[in-house]
Amino acid sequence: MKTYNILEIANVHAGSVEYMHKLLDEYAEFKTDFGIKFQPFKYDKIALADYAWYEVYKELYFSPEQWKDLILTASKTKDVWIDTFDEYTFQIVSENLALIKGLKFQASVLNNKKLIRQFSSLDFTNKTIILNISGIEQEAIDKVIAEFNALLHPKEIILQIGFQSYPTQMEDSGLTKIKALQGWYKNDLSFADHIAPESEDAYILPLTAALLGVKYIEKHIRLSGEKPKYDFHSSMDLKEYRKYLEVLSAYTLAMDQPFINTKEENYLSASIQIPVLAHDVSAGKTLSLNSDFEFKRSNQTGLRANEIENAINDFSVLSTSKKAFETLQEGDFKKANIASIIACRMKSSRLPKKAILPIGNLPSVELCIKNALSFKNVQQTILATSTVEEDAFLSKYTFNKGVLFHQGHPLDVMQRYIDAVEKYNIDVIVRITADMPYVSNEVAEIMLKSHFETGADYSRPVKAAIGTGLEIINTEALKRVKSYFPSADYSEYMTYYFTNNPKYFKINEVQLPNDLIRDYRLTLDYEEDLVLFNKIQQYLDDNKLENTLKNIYTYLDANPEIASINKGLEVKYLTDKTLIDTLNKYTTIKA
Repeated sequence: MKTYNILEIANVHAGSVEYMHKLLDEYAEFKTDFGIKFQPFKYDKIALADYAWYEVYKELYFSPEQWKDLILTASKTKDVWIDTFDEYTFQIVSENLALIKGLKFQASVLNNKKLIRQFSSLDFTNKTIILNISGIEQEAIDKVIAEFNALLHPKEIILQIGFQSYPTQMEDSGLTKIKALQGWYKNDLSFADHIAPESEDAYILPLTAALLGVKYIEKHIRLSGEKPKYDFHSSMDLKEYRKYLEVLSAYTLAMDQPFINTKEENYLSASIQIPVLAHDVSAGKTLSLNSDFEFKRSNQTGLRANEIENAINDFSVLSTSKKAFETLQEGDFKKANIASIIACRMKSSRLPKKAILPIGNLPSVELCIKNALSFKNVQQTILATSTVEEDAFLSKYTFNKGVLFHQGHPLDVMQRYIDAVEKYNIDVIVRITADMPYVSNEVAEIMLKSHFETGADYSRPVKAAIGTGLEIINTEALKRVKSYFPSADYSEYMTYYFTNNPKYFKINEVQLPNDLIRDYRLTLDYEEDLVLFNKIQQYLDDNKLENTLKNIYTYLDANPEIASINKGLEVKYLTDKTLIDTLNKYTTIKA
């Protein structure tokens, strides 16, 4: 915030018009965002003859003509402010109103109702009023502000702290009021500084006020040379005032800088540790700042950590292979083409033709596809089956025309996937089997976010209900698996090719939130599964609810007898020890 400085002349002139003109000339260099304040009063209007300072007031008196000349001269270089004291002040203000920016009312005259009402006869709609509130409680301040707004209708009211105590001590400066006033009022604040100029506090105190948010700073000034007869206690000469302005300018300039300035930016650019790849990385790879990079100072230019993080959060993969210790450029990332690939065949021994058995008003495979289509950040949905003649029948069950239909290897599921991703340029796969009719976007969003954040090759959830555990696989990683297992005889159980080889692939085990974890069975393999699914779907359809896991779990949690319909049915790849031993043997990479 820019500081506005008011030069307070007070009574250093000792009644000398010549002194006043010399003072105005000496301080004429201060123009924009500077004001000068005069104190026109008349001895018999401000005091009674018995007052101790009455004769001094006589000495300080200037005639209306003298004030007119002084105000005109001062207005040529800076704004003019007037301190109000009495009826004579009113006369001087009314005769020179066009040249005056605003008035200051000392705390000592705020209760002078007659004087305030006298001023209310003038037009202050484009003038500013400063109210010095030293010694006044908040409730009284509220009333004073309301009264001046109601009677004078000024353009702005400024609240001022600080009082003259010949000189004022630092602890009496009023700094403690600033935060309170800022909390109570929206008005700008002014700080009247009366510290002795010989003290360092004469520079530190107004600077502190300015840094705390005070916009208007008032300081007493005098001519250079010998100290004047009156008001010298807190008055700075020109050299001292220039020093004050230098200090104020330096610190307020520092406060007015942008959050990051050019020099700071250059410093960071020259010294920052640049992310460089910790190892060779192939095109199509997802990356993690935590494990795929080292941070080094380097003459190379490249993306900074936050830029890489933004690319990762935007579901991007490497568009080109890179070597260890290389930096990344913007063109090294591309938005990943993500596809849900749903593996399905008509062959099923335990539940014949289960893919087309109805769940509600849809065949099982189409309910799976419908739910998969709800996945966010997934560009393609592919129904992948074999080239066996009976599986061609599934082309009639793609739910809508946007779903791609792919036929591939009759036995090697992994090759079937690879053929599909190469055909459609897929970078990341959401792996689904068609016996999972209630796949969930709730799980898919969590899985995809975690997969990209960790730079995983393969991601799977922990403790997901059977039939809801989506897997996320990088195409690049799937092709690497195939390079180790050309025939992939057990690729129907694709999971094992990753989980049995953690030294070769980055495995990401994703912890789902508790509301998505249950021990229910939501996979279609037995007649009981079909019965359960139709009850679930009837509940969802009758209540016009979306097919979300949370809605399904709410129903099953409330109806344990329904949930138990298919409880305890065998999951062969989890319970058959002979099968598990075989899978472990033939899906583990031999060193």
